[in-house]
Amino acid sequence: MTEPRWLNTDERRAWLAQLSINTLLPAALDTKLHAAGKLSLFDYNVLAMLSEAEGRFLPMSELAARTSASLSRLSHVVTKLQKRGWVERRPHPRDARVTTAHLTDAGMATIVELAPGHVEAVRTLFLDALSERDVADLARIGEKIVGRLDADHWILRES
Repeated sequence: MTEPRWLNTDERRAWLAQLSINTLLPAALDTKLHAAGKLSLFDYNVLAMLSEAEGRFLPMSELAARTSASLSRLSHVVTKLQKRGWVERRPHPRDARVTTAHLTDAGMATIVELAPGHVEAVRTLFLDALSERDVADLARIGEKIVGRLDADHWILRES
């Protein structure tokens, strides 16, 4: 049996810091979004991805990729957002076999209302702790790791 490749002190520090960020940051952002608009960070991310898409719509499979979600989780959340009048499901304009999620005017108004507070929270809780170099390094490092986990991930295509 091969000896495990144990983490050295610096590797352990980096790993534990990453685990803490993965837990604490989404929870803090969730809390702020729930207080401001009664929606979760994931709900916000779905609305944001649609608001940034050309025509404010995306095929469900593409939206799932952009939000790093399974189709079943995304479908559940889109149903919830539909009930609030923020998203509609429609056939794709060029291929009726493909279902798309469309951001409604009410959904766009919601994202426009919540975006300034959310971006300020991201800055306060995350970016303000970093130098410009740290931000560039984090982006580079994050993209390397995402590339290992999902080589086709949408963010890697956007870079």
